[in-house]
Amino acid sequence: MNVLLTSAGRRNYLLGAFVSALGTRGRVYAADCRGDAPALQEAAEGFRVPPVSDSGYVDELLEVCRDREVGFVVPLNDLELPVLASARERFAQAGVVVLVSSPEVVDICYDKWKTALFLAGNGLDGPQTFLEPGSVREAVRAGRLNFPLVLKPRWGSGSEGVEQVEDQAELEQAFALGVHRVRRRRGHPADAMPLVIQEKLEGVEHGLDVVQDLEGGQWATFVRRKDRMRAGETERAEVVREEGLERLGNRLGASLRHGGLLDCDVFLDGGRCRILELNPRFGGGYPFVHVAGADLPAFYLALVEQREVDPLWLRPQPGMRAAKCDRLVGLRRPVGTVRAGWVPGPDQTVGCALR
Repeated sequence: MNVLLTSAGRRNYLLGAFVSALGTRGRVYAADCRGDAPALQEAAEGFRVPPVSDSGYVDELLEVCRDREVGFVVPLNDLELPVLASARERFAQAGVVVLVSSPEVVDICYDKWKTALFLAGNGLDGPQTFLEPGSVREAVRAGRLNFPLVLKPRWGSGSEGVEQVEDQAELEQAFALGVHRVRRRRGHPADAMPLVIQEKLEGVEHGLDVVQDLEGGQWATFVRRKDRMRAGETERAEVVREEGLERLGNRLGASLRHGGLLDCDVFLDGGRCRILELNPRFGGGYPFVHVAGADLPAFYLALVEQREVDPLWLRPQPGMRAAKCDRLVGLRRPVGTVRAGWVPGPDQTVGCALR
């Protein structure tokens, strides 16, 4: 059982967790479109592949899987999820399990407008969400909405392109500029509104890891209170027991049936729990529950290998508070460059995960 982490970027901590979980049963490889991505330096082998926007992305990953007898692929970046979800059957035919949800689930989570519709349709609380400034103006006049509001790309990752606006005039100016900027990029429907406008949520931000097996069976929900964020990723957090949020995660999982791991951002304001984001992958907050005793790499490897699951892998200890820090990694050439002659063009940076 060899494992391939894709869009591995700087997620060396997750690479180490899979190495520990796999032990002597196999090797852990890493792929990224940046040959100097830190995770590639510490993997058994590092592969420079084209970015997700390249039409040959799936073919290149399949070639790595065949050459290195990879049986389990773990994608780590939002932008590649729609591509790999659509290609699950191709990987399955090659004997490879990809830890990715169905195309329908990925579409709901990746599209912030569809996320809002899904939450409302399943009785789950989230921010009021709009597609254009005119609807915002009407809601404000009716007393249903107040500034400040948050403007963000409808299809996006991390905190890139997110802006807070303080009044209607600023909203309309920022919206026009934001539409212009986003439409210069690729990776979203050209005829769809590329931005959403959302109510700014108040309260204490928490992260949920909603753990399901590969068929969508619910196993657990982990909760962490976010103490500090940086560039859209959790920098400091504490694992907590919050029964209301655990029930919310279980209910969300039952409605979405994502299969695999769902990283979810929630704001707790008094007794009100409001869901902001859904990310069906290992998120930047997972390391905090890992150091508290959870072991989801071991859990998913056991499912793929059809081994018994240890219940302790799903029991992080509350009260564990941790912080991320940077460290240096020496650079080497990726030893398994797949397409030696491939050179990125000026617009081929989508999907690089040097984060």
